[in-house]
Amino acid sequence: MASTSKPPPPTSVSEAEIDRLLSREAFALQREIEVERILKAFKLNPYDILDIDESSTVEEIKKRYKQLSLTIHPDKTPHPRAPEAFDILKKAESELSDEAKRENMDAIIAQSRSLILKSLSLPLTTTSTDPALKRLDPSFKVRMRAQTKELLIEEELRRRKAIKMNLANEGLEARMKDAEVTGKKRKAEEDKVWEDNRDQRVDSWRTFAKDNKKKKKPKVQLLG
Repeated sequence: MASTSKPPPPTSVSEAEIDRLLSREAFALQREIEVERILKAFKLNPYDILDIDESSTVEEIKKRYKQLSLTIHPDKTPHPRAPEAFDILKKAESELSDEAKRENMDAIIAQSRSLILKSLSLPLTTTSTDPALKRLDPSFKVRMRAQTKELLIEEELRRRKAIKMNLANEGLEARMKDAEVTGKKRKAEEDKVWEDNRDQRVDSWRTFAKDNKKKKKPKVQLLG
């Protein structure tokens, strides 16, 4: 009787391998989520893009940027818009690394805070841990982001209007310069024509003077 061979036992996957696979999938999903979050973030607020608190230190901002840049790097993320998100992230970190730009941003945030506290009839010295702020719905953080967004939009509109006015003024100035150059060229051409016709004018005058002399009547002497 022929012996029947048993099929090989199914390859067992260790729990450690399963954990690694799940972890890899979870991290891949996290990459996708971060790309989407950055793309949807308010582009005028670098804190919103980095998803970091406004009171963060320079070191904390750099650390957060490094973490996010490694997470969404286009070489590691299959998301088709990963390069776009990466550029947005890089620009946000650059703006917060620029002292003047961050001071301007922080001034707008401070203004937002003051406006919210005034609307709540709270003193400007109210701290973020104050129970009155903890009870808010929507939360103080949400209100801050909304108010800051409104102020940033207003500032951006003013900036664009100023650029438009500058371009218009530059256009007017350019037209005035063109008109001045055209006027000078016309004057130079007229002077050249005048100079070129000098001999003709002199000859005409001489002919006129000579003909006029011939036409003069002789004096009549009176007999006494």
